[in-house]
Amino acid sequence: MVPLMRSNLTPKDYTMKILHKTTGELLLETETTNLPGANLPGANLSGADLSGADLSGAKLFGTDLSGAKLSRADLFCADLSRADLSGADLSGAYLSRANLFATKTDPLTKF
Repeated sequence: MVPLMRSNLTPKDYTMKILHKTTGELLLETETTNLPGANLPGANLSGADLSGADLSGAKLFGTDLSGAKLSRADLFCADLSRADLSGADLSGAYLSRANLFATKTDPLTKF
């Protein structure tokens, strides 16, 4: 997992717990949605509000992002291969050089 330095975090009004989607293992507990370079393969982020988040270079392969709000998120060079983006809102997201191989989308997914 990528170490997070407290000085780089942007405080939020809540703590986000990120769990693995099949094992339920706690992958990360954070007070920010700015996670550049985060290593979160297989995480359950379904329905998460990640609007405007910095997820550049994040390893999100196989992650459940169904119904997640990713509008205006920075996903530059993020690995989203095999991620579930069903019903996710990626409107205005920066997807340059992002790996979208075999991602799952549906008619409700917004780009």
